[in-house]
Amino acid sequence: QVQLVESGGDLVQPGGSLRLSCAATGNIFSVNTMGWYRQAPGKQRELVATITSVHNIHYIDAVKGRFTISRDNSKNTVYLQMNNLKPEDTAVYYCNADVWPGDDGPLTEYWGQGTQVTVSS
Repeated sequence: QVQLVESGGDLVQPGGSLRLSCAATGNIFSVNTMGWYRQAPGKQRELVATITSVHNIHYIDAVKGRFTISRDNSKNTVYLQMNNLKPEDTAVYYCNADVWPGDDGPLTEYWGQGTQVTVSS
C-alpha cells in the first residue's frame, strides 16, 4: 500500500510564505508525475502545479511567479514553496502522485489527505 503524507499548511498573513511537503511512502518502485491541487470552499478541486520525474513543470496562471514546485526523487517527496500568498489562495491543498508499485502492479494514482492553507489578516 502507498500513502501520501502532507505537511506544512498553516494560517499566514497576505504576502507571507509557506512550504508544503508531501512524501510518498510504502510499496513503491518509482513515482512518475507528482502534483498539488487545491479546493476552496464551495469550489471544485483545481490543479495548482505538477512536476514529472525528469522535472518538467507546469503551473496554472494564478500561481506563476509566486509558487515553486520541486521534488526529491531519492525521498519520493514533492514540495510547494508558496510566496506572496493572497487570500484567494486559501484552500485545502492536496498532494497527488502516479506511482508504480513494487509488486509489478499497474500505475496507480494516489491522493494525500489534504492540508489547510489559510491566508488572512
